[in-house]
Amino acid sequence: MLPGTVLITRPEPGASETAGRVTAMGLTPIVAPFLEIRPISARLPPLRQIAAVIMASGNAVDPLPEHYRGLPILTVGAATARRAKLAGFANVASADGNASALASLVRARIDRGDGTLLLVTGRGQSLVLAADLRQSGYRVARRVVYTAEPVKSLPPAAMTALLTGQARSVLFFSTETARCFIRLVDAAGLIGALRNCEAITIGAQVGMALKGEYWARVSVAGKPTQDEMLALLR
Repeated sequence: MLPGTVLITRPEPGASETAGRVTAMGLTPIVAPFLEIRPISARLPPLRQIAAVIMASGNAVDPLPEHYRGLPILTVGAATARRAKLAGFANVASADGNASALASLVRARIDRGDGTLLLVTGRGQSLVLAADLRQSGYRVARRVVYTAEPVKSLPPAAMTALLTGQARSVLFFSTETARCFIRLVDAAGLIGALRNCEAITIGAQVGMALKGEYWARVSVAGKPTQDEMLALLR
């Protein structure tokens, strides 16, 4: 990787956590979220009916009520697991992978007769995961507890980093972020600035949303985890 700053496009509070990791590597982070996370009130199943809570994103942690802290939590990756533990959940296991790996973890840990799986998620997300689990015979209560809203204009920090050529690497954790980034950078007339940047994505689908011809390089993490993304910065 060429020396320079690392532009972090994920929403808070994850962005600040990633910035800390980047700083610890001796690199300079620039935090410029392209999505805003907003909680949504949802009617959740009674506690006694729930066998486990399934989370495909750390953004689903905070909206859960306090009295759910004793339930088993199964997460898609280590970052979500850490966030759940910091929020007070004690019984947490991570799939360390993608939605398919999370479904496999559920099948390994939870019996179909144990009760309902509460899948807490964002609007429009985890539909395939819910269908996968239902096909495996589980009762799944999918509840939308947050929404990820694209920002309306290019964040000033991102604009400055692109205009000055500081941003040599840009981290992308979701397809929604990638699409918003390309749209706003194009609208600002800064697509040409991406020729000197490397995009680092959490998965191939995210990479496809970035239109690789605009970039010096688009690199995809070997596994869909933050650790694997950051490894590409070395």
